[in-house]
Amino acid sequence: MYYTNYNSKFGEIVIVSDGESILELFFKEQKHFDYIITKNVILKNNIPILNETCKWLDRYFNKENPSIKELPLKFVGTNFRKLVWNLLLDIPYGGTTTYLYLANRVSKILNKKMSAQAIGGAVGHNPIAIIVPCHRVIGTNGDLTGYAYGLDIKKKLLDLEKNNI
Repeated sequence: MYYTNYNSKFGEIVIVSDGESILELFFKEQKHFDYIITKNVILKNNIPILNETCKWLDRYFNKENPSIKELPLKFVGTNFRKLVWNLLLDIPYGGTTTYLYLANRVSKILNKKMSAQAIGGAVGHNPIAIIVPCHRVIGTNGDLTGYAYGLDIKKKLLDLEKNNI
């Protein structure tokens, strides 16, 4: 497994890959380090997928709205978390959704009751920040709630996208 660092306007980002897919993308200062799979990774700056991801991030931070589908992603987690993370991919650039809305969607898919708090737990452990847009999930009342990198970064990401619509 390999990683590279990316310096964004909002802080340093670490990108982890198996050489073919993105496994993790996180701000260096983050909440859930105990869930990071980056134990034995090698710093490499010449891995094509890492270079493609850096270019994707350049375009994102330049408000060019790059497609999520451009990058191969590989989720490592429970089936429930993978389901939630895949639903995050449907949130459009510049848009938002709520934990409750996602809970209702998951309830229909799994045919069982789901709480917004359970969704929040899965969203909060999203291993591929920005590309998998967990920052676009807000409280039912419109409040910015929970973000592993802090509400300040969440607001900056949402403002960056909103100012491009």
